Amino acid sequence: MSRPLGVGIIGAGVISQTYLENLGSFPDVSVVAVGDLLPERAQAKAAEHGVPAWGTPEDVLGNPDVDLVVNLTIPQVHVAVSRAAVAAGKHVWTEKPIGLDRDATRALLAQADAAGVRIGSAPDTLLGPGFQSAKRAIQAGVIGEPLFVQTAFQTQGPDLWHPEPAFLFAHGAGPLLDMGPYYFSALVSLLGPIAGVDARGSRPRLERTIRTGPRAGETFPVEVPSTVQVLTSFAGGQHGTHLLSFDSALERHGIVEIHGSEGTMVLPDPNQFDGRIAYVRPLGVLRDGMKTEQEWIEIEREGAVVGRGLGVLDMARAIAADRPHVATGELGYHVLDVMLSAQDSAASGRYFEIESTVAPVPLLPDGFDPFARTLG
Repeated sequence: MSRPLGVGIIGAGVISQTYLENLGSFPDVSVVAVGDLLPERAQAKAAEHGVPAWGTPEDVLGNPDVDLVVNLTIPQVHVAVSRAAVAAGKHVWTEKPIGLDRDATRALLAQADAAGVRIGSAPDTLLGPGFQSAKRAIQAGVIGEPLFVQTAFQTQGPDLWHPEPAFLFAHGAGPLLDMGPYYFSALVSLLGPIAGVDARGSRPRLERTIRTGPRAGETFPVEVPSTVQVLTSFAGGQHGTHLLSFDSALERHGIVEIHGSEGTMVLPDPNQFDGRIAYVRPLGVLRDGMKTEQEWIEIEREGAVVGRGLGVLDMARAIAADRPHVATGELGYHVLDVMLSAQDSAASGRYFEIESTVAPVPLLPDGFDPFARTLG
């Protein structure tokens, strides 16, 4: 590739703002088209960000300057839009989750493989300096052999602040499918594939009330468990416990702890691109009267902090260099398989083995600078 990668965005909703801002700052990609079912919305975004072309999704797919489509549509049509992009000969970056069922998502990956194009899937927070630096430290052995993990995301629920929260409590969402991709993608990136899950879920309220915005006071149904607790068994022998809840009075987000044979590490919120990384060593011998306070050793983070769109940039450079990109469709599918298996386990009370797997997730190349020009 002797020029910046041409990017077309399909879906001009709220999240497109972040993508357009970040992609516009990377010299190695160029946003050339924006499309939406409401073309006037695409036109407004294109005008705001200096994008030369706008129109319908079909206009983006038919644009010869588009090499890669960024799929920012609603989860229910992620696979359909991605398949249309592959059929048009485009690479695809899709927002999470990559799909909502196994068969359709496998078919998408097979189609892309046959067409010789790539699929990338959010979240790309695992490409941020927080998790990249933590992964390097773990690989360097600062906490010894990883043994088990703990994660937690707990909140009163998005109905506390979202003016249209019903979709977050509908089939295909809930805390498991809405927030799970961040936590499970990060853990699979650090520790490798998950081999099995056992989960329990609850739905304490069958209806909830919108608390803010023009529809405040209206009720809506809760279709899926609003609290899910998951036990994971990793193929590498580790195991983990994970809480995902929209029912907690205690607001606590982004808890990720890796416990190893020589120490415990706390990692950044997997929904963020940066954050604190620190670890403690074992206490050693504890005698009567000794204090149990442990010294936290901070780990310096390396790399520039950007945001959503970093995975698109990594794909552009990986395509040019003919190397694997980090946040692959296969990783997205494995995480989807884990979450759907946890959903099935919560519904049935049974343990589920995970049929899919994924190759080791690579680190970004050393010295990866989002703001450098390496193409064209």
